[in-house]
Formats: sequence, structure tokens, C-alpha cells
Amino acid sequence: MPRRFDALKFDLEHLKATAEKCKNWGRWGVNDEIGTLNYITPETITAAARLIRSGKVFSLGLNFDRKGPQRGLWGNRYNPIHTMLATGTDAVSGNQDAGGLRYADDAVSMPLQCGTQWDGLGHIFYGERMWNGFDARLVDCNGAQKNGIENTRDRMVGRGVLLDVARHYGVDCLEDGIAITCSDLDATAKAQGIEIQRGDFVIVRTGQMEQRLACGEWGGYAGGDAPGLSFETAEWIHRKEIAAICTDTWGCEVRPNETDEASQPWHWVVIPMIGITMGEIFYLKDLADDCAQDRVYEFFFCAPPLPITGAVGSPINPQAIK
Repeated sequence: MPRRFDALKFDLEHLKATAEKCKNWGRWGVNDEIGTLNYITPETITAAARLIRSGKVFSLGLNFDRKGPQRGLWGNRYNPIHTMLATGTDAVSGNQDAGGLRYADDAVSMPLQCGTQWDGLGHIFYGERMWNGFDARLVDCNGAQKNGIENTRDRMVGRGVLLDVARHYGVDCLEDGIAITCSDLDATAKAQGIEIQRGDFVIVRTGQMEQRLACGEWGGYAGGDAPGLSFETAEWIHRKEIAAICTDTWGCEVRPNETDEASQPWHWVVIPMIGITMGEIFYLKDLADDCAQDRVYEFFFCAPPLPITGAVGSPINPQAIK
């Protein structure tokens, strides 16, 4: 069973040792900027395409609007602000008639990581370095000169696997502060009859988002306590050689954290040291219900980022196709 966040506390020395153990710097060359997405190959993509059998498509993204989860709890993030630049009212009132074309147009202002999104490899630093040993100062006011999200524009496609941990343990939602361990991930995969393969996009369901949507209040979802991956799963991710890890929570890892000596310690290791791109705030209810019904937990997965030059994250609308 998953354990409480405070059942097995660790210190900064353990964090550092794990970081060194899982370090992938130089594995794909000194100039690499995509990390574990190197596990994606033409062979893994064509194999994933063969998983499409029924044509069922599931969107794993939230709508981007003012009803999103942000409450200013982390990094001054806010929900999208959608503004109309031209409207049907303008057209009907005659304001556009001089040009002869009646139209609507709009714009949006939003943090790139306010909703369903990828954390890119320039998002988290380990000391003064980011993924592959690049200097953290290469991310400046002009954006990321290294590890920008645009480098992954043609890599976010392959075999997706849902690990429905909440359903495996017979609950609608894991409680806040519950840490999902390596054995939990393995037990869930075994119960589902699925094997994790190199290059997989692994998606973990805790049920937290569904619980918040059902009660009609986000509360501390975006920055507060949450069920999530235990720090020890950094080694599981490294060992399994997966392409990316995603969850239905705001930050993937368990909160409160399992140490008092670092904030978001799992992030310290998985992004800058392992080189894994992380998906957060995934909507999983429809996919999970379908997987539970047909007992098929693998699918074709596609979630390209917006290729915003120098960005360290990107909003997405991930697709799972069965």
C-alpha cells in the first residue's frame, strides 16, 4: 500500500546521492537537449500506432479558461485570460465594413504551466546546472538558450500506459500526503496485465483532479498538499528508461514532501539529472473508466508542445487513442 509522506523521511545527502546515481548527463552527447525523449524511435512510434484498434480518442487536457486550478499558490501563476480583439458585435455594428471583411479575432494571456502542461528540461535546476550540465544562467530574461521546449516539438508521441493506482487500491482518490512507491507502480502494472517498456509515456492516476472537479472547488490543488510519487520513484523512472512521466496532480510528487531539507526534491532529480519531461494536471477520468471497462491500459499517445522558442514549459491537449 502507498505510505504517508512522513513515514520514511530522508535528508539532503540522500537526495544528492540519488541525483548522482540517476544522472544521465552526457548519455546522448554533450549537446543533447531532449533527455529521455531519445528513447523514442521510429520503431517505438510504429509499434504504438498499432495499438489503435477502435478509433476511440480521449482528451487528457483541461479547458484553458478562468475556471482553471490556479489560485496564486505557486510562482505567481494565474488562470488564462481570454480577450476578444474583434467580435460579431463589431461586425454587425458596421465597425468593420470599411475593409469589407467581417470577422472575429482573439488573444490569450497565460502562464505556460497554468493548466495541463509539460515541464520542460529548462524548468528545474540542480544547483547552478540544468539538464545535461548546462549552466542555469543560460535561462535568462530572453528565455532558455538551452533545453527550450521547442526542441521536443516532434518527440511527444509513442506508447502511452495508464497506471491507475487509485483504482488498483479500491479508492476514488488517494488522500493528500500519500506517497506512491516503486512497489505500488509495479503492483498496479502487474494487476493491469501491462509491462512498462523503454520509451513509454507513463501516466499515473491518483484521482485527485476528479475529486476536486466533483466538489466544484479547486482549493489548494495547484500548490497545496497532494497524493503523488514518492522520491524513491526517481530510481524507478531511471531504471525503466521511460520517455516521460505524467499525473493528474499539480506537481506529480507527493506533498507535503518527504524531506524537510528541500522543496520538491523529486523534481531536483527527475528533470535536471535524469532528463525527463514531466506532464502535470492531466484529466484522466474518461480514459481511466474506459481502461477499467475493456482492461486495455496501453494506447497511442500524442501531446506535442507549442514550439515557443526558449520556453521552459508548454500548455498541451494530450490525446490517448485506442
